[in-house]
Amino acid sequence: MLSQVSSWRGEQYLDTGWVPPAFTLLLCIWVLLNIRRAGTGKDLFIRRIAGLNAIDEAVGRATEMGKPVLMVPGLSDTVNAIVVQALNIFSYVARIAARFSNPILVCCYSAPIFTVGQEVIRDVYNEEGLGDKFDPDSVRFISDRQFAFAAGVSGILLREKAAATFFMGEFYAESLIFAETANSIGAIQIASSTESTQTPFFIAACDYVLIGDEFYAASAYLTRQPVLVGSLVGQDWCKLTVALTVLIGVLANTIQLGPGSHKMITQEKRDAKFVNVEGGPRPITPDDTFMSQLFRKQSDPELVIERPIDPTFVPPADGGGE
Repeated sequence: MLSQVSSWRGEQYLDTGWVPPAFTLLLCIWVLLNIRRAGTGKDLFIRRIAGLNAIDEAVGRATEMGKPVLMVPGLSDTVNAIVVQALNIFSYVARIAARFSNPILVCCYSAPIFTVGQEVIRDVYNEEGLGDKFDPDSVRFISDRQFAFAAGVSGILLREKAAATFFMGEFYAESLIFAETANSIGAIQIASSTESTQTPFFIAACDYVLIGDEFYAASAYLTRQPVLVGSLVGQDWCKLTVALTVLIGVLANTIQLGPGSHKMITQEKRDAKFVNVEGGPRPITPDDTFMSQLFRKQSDPELVIERPIDPTFVPPADGGGE
């Protein structure tokens, strides 16, 4: 028994011809080109991010007051990309605090983040030649229950009277609890949440907030490492390329489908090939426009093969398979 199945893993790129692979390749070239530009010593521009510029001011104020700096890397259960980004920012904060011998506190929601965070902060102190001043208790595991964690962090804030607080990562209903508690003791607050529903609360109660891509751009902005800076600028070029493509598409479709256009077509694209329209010429439709034909998915019979079905094959329970 035979079955028609698509065995070509790249079908989604090939069934519209050369355009999607070429477009993807162009975006990759922008990133690699800017990494090379940054690697050659060229100073690529990254716009000023007020929240990150305020880090030195916040740590300096805490040092003058003799009070600790408190940091919370969100409420993630595992060490994901968001947590890594938050810890990258906190490593920079800890480095500045270590140089001034200012105490720090890092409050963690889960055991994996606690372990990684402790090692990150320890490495920062060792790199600064201040390994003997690192206090393992400065990185604390509070609780893996949302409001127990919120209560624990709030209690630390009120007892230690932190002069600067940094809330970075995934936050939920506890975001305003943190922000209002820190605000009540007069701490400078720099915050960012990957949850868009919580960002307004931080904006209302915090001094500085990183919004959207600013959170992910922080590592490049603070370290100025060529790979990070080049990747960031390359991504901006990719966004501009996509926006320009959309603009060209809008203009092209407007010209082809606009009020002054009454075009009739004699051929249409079917199965990745142009064939004559059945029944003679017909008015043009949105699916017939240049940009639609360029990017619209087509089913290409040449990419479909026949192969025997294995009668002993049992699909996995999750419904996956070849």
